[in-house]
Amino acid sequence: MEALVLPEDESHKGNGDTVKVPDRLLKREQVRQEEVERRKEAKESKSVAEEKIDYFSNAFGTERVTVEELLSGCSAENGGAAAAVLEDVSSRIQRLQKFLNDSMPFLTQYELRQAQASLQKLQGALADKRDEVMPKKRFAFRSRNSAPSKTKMSSALPAQPAAEEGGSAFVDGAGVGVTGQCGFSNVSSQVLSKGPDEIWKRDVLLTHLTGCRVRLYGAPSTLHIKHIRDSEILCGPVSGSVFVDDCSGCTLAVPCQQLRTHNTGDTRIYLHVTSRAIIEDCNGVSFAPFSWTYPALDADFEASGLDKCRNNWSQVDDFNWLAADTPSPNWTLIPESERRTSWD
Repeated sequence: MEALVLPEDESHKGNGDTVKVPDRLLKREQVRQEEVERRKEAKESKSVAEEKIDYFSNAFGTERVTVEELLSGCSAENGGAAAAVLEDVSSRIQRLQKFLNDSMPFLTQYELRQAQASLQKLQGALADKRDEVMPKKRFAFRSRNSAPSKTKMSSALPAQPAAEEGGSAFVDGAGVGVTGQCGFSNVSSQVLSKGPDEIWKRDVLLTHLTGCRVRLYGAPSTLHIKHIRDSEILCGPVSGSVFVDDCSGCTLAVPCQQLRTHNTGDTRIYLHVTSRAIIEDCNGVSFAPFSWTYPALDADFEASGLDKCRNNWSQVDDFNWLAADTPSPNWTLIPESERRTSWD
């Protein structure tokens, strides 16, 4: 009987007729095992991310409901307790903002937008409740026919009723009061400024400015910059968010926890941000690290709670650009040779 002849690498070995497994089969099995392990790790990673998202959604939603209930139960009849409730609500909203900022690395853009929309709604509800509970402050300067006090106006600013500076309510050009805000509106070609006592933990609104230079010394709670043209705005550390909308030809310098920029073009932003900067419907926006300084800046950083050693100024998310492997054409980094270091 003729013996069976195997290839050299498949020949019998030893008295027990043990067959040697070919190298190519070993390699194939090794590749298969590695692929199985890779898929397992990917599945576990996805599971961890989903667990984080679920935890965020549940925790964020629970706290949001708590804030809404606190606001719903707060009324002027509560007397002095109402102010304490509003202060508690303000602190809770700031903690929610920080929770959102810390969770951004694993949230999808949809979940991020939903959470940010919820926060803006809560901030608006808080402002409305302040207006309802403390109406006296709203009428502090509703007298639009009287001349503004010189002690309240910037030394370089002529009397303009739309550019109120120091009251407890901000009145825009249409005479609409927004409780809890201060700022400037409908001003052209002026130098405007506010001191620490005026903006401390306040919501600051700058709107409809053209060709102005604005200096905000201190640590406000939030900063809204809307409908600005060809202006320079420098601000101290903002403990919460900075919202920029419909600006062009501007230079901004601000430290903050989060930056949201919409409908803005041809604008340079010198930024210190502890979470990430977000742009949407923007073009020609460029970024550089925050470089403005003034004597009390370090103290204002400490008061704001911002981490001075943590700056993500170059990490920008463009909600209109989803290609992860291609940089967005809507924003750039300012070359070092072109960055401003002197602001006086």
